[in-house]
Amino acid sequence: MGDALTRLAGQLRGELLLPDDHGYDDARRGYNSLHDHRPAVIVRPTVADEVALALEFATSAGLEVAVRSGGHSLAGYGATEGGVLIDLSAMQASHIDAAARVAWVEAGTTAGQLTATTAAHGLVVPFGDSPTVGVGGITLGGGVGWLSRKLGLTIDSVAGVEIVTADGQLVAADEHTRQDLFWAVRGGGGNFGVVTRFRYRLHPIGTVLGGALFLPATHEVIRGVLDLADAAPDALTTISLITRLPPLAIVPPEAHGQLAVLITLVWCGELDEGERFVDRFRALAPPIADLLHPRPYPSMYELIPEAPRSVTNITYSFAADELDDAAIGSILQQLEESNLPSTQALTAVELRVLGGAISRVPIDATAFAHRQRKLLCSVVAAGFAEADTDRHRSWVQSLTGAIRNLAKGAYLNFLDAADEPRLHETYPDSTYRRLVEVKRRYDPTNLFHRNLNIRPT
Repeated sequence: MGDALTRLAGQLRGELLLPDDHGYDDARRGYNSLHDHRPAVIVRPTVADEVALALEFATSAGLEVAVRSGGHSLAGYGATEGGVLIDLSAMQASHIDAAARVAWVEAGTTAGQLTATTAAHGLVVPFGDSPTVGVGGITLGGGVGWLSRKLGLTIDSVAGVEIVTADGQLVAADEHTRQDLFWAVRGGGGNFGVVTRFRYRLHPIGTVLGGALFLPATHEVIRGVLDLADAAPDALTTISLITRLPPLAIVPPEAHGQLAVLITLVWCGELDEGERFVDRFRALAPPIADLLHPRPYPSMYELIPEAPRSVTNITYSFAADELDDAAIGSILQQLEESNLPSTQALTAVELRVLGGAISRVPIDATAFAHRQRKLLCSVVAAGFAEADTDRHRSWVQSLTGAIRNLAKGAYLNFLDAADEPRLHETYPDSTYRRLVEVKRRYDPTNLFHRNLNIRPT
């Protein structure tokens, strides 16, 4: 491997890191510190040709390949033990054509970076709720965030991609060229190659009504929040967290440790109408804290204190059509009785109400197959000491077991384990069979298997 590695280093303008190199330990870490992998080689390409060189090296050396955009994979897919990690973080170029409302964006760009850039033109791509997520990962999995009911999933704004396939070829895919590949990368993850650039359609955006509202967590409040969010106009998208309040400066000291519903929301429409609708959330209970007001959309990313680069995280997530009374009761009971939360750790249930523009795209238009589902529910434990992993995993499993009967699918980007049943929850049979055909065509040897893997056979 030595001579081949020397040749690769000589061909790269980007960085190549080995285990003894300065910066290697920082570079290898992803978001979820429970997945602690040590690649044999980390390559940070600067152009698509260097991605192809890294793939050629890995193939000739018989090494596993992992690909990373922002490193936020809950399952630790953006790393490999003893293989080659292709880290796209040096590829952050973007070109904004404001007049045409189109952007070409390299895959190492983060959602926060691109949102700030496009917002300067009064435009936006609908990403998620974290500024540090790489556009590559969130887009390939689907992309659910604060604008989803208004503008759809992130993949619904993708007009084309450039992708390095397993044979090292840089190809384009869009609605006219390689339509099969274009369909598959919109929801099928990194199974089919290394996407190096995305072409996004941009949407006008101005001042939004957004922020956070903290309400006491009671059965009536949770039911009211979900019903209002489901019945809201498409202009409103909500992401709610049921948890015990940490000692945040924005929360009155007497509320620290109180069980609460933290609603983050964006109303992207006429502001007076938004104020009237949001008042219906405020009327559910006296707010503990109210941070809802007109704001530039990028400031939504400032609501959440900057998270550490790596944290422990255990998540079980599923798509559903409802959260019934029994499930709400189970959530409240387990959160009230749990002795796990501390100033360092989070135990919570996150609820994302879907619908709106997501549901109006035909189910077979992309590989994201759960457009008719109404809710994403995630049971989360994060930020705990690794010595406490088993206790937190047991808590997640216990609460999940009480509400999992409502599951009607899964969302690729929120999975933290690579198990076969979850693969088929994510992709119904007809979608899965179609993905297998595309996989067989573009990656017959399954080079790209560090993902929720679509095998070519």
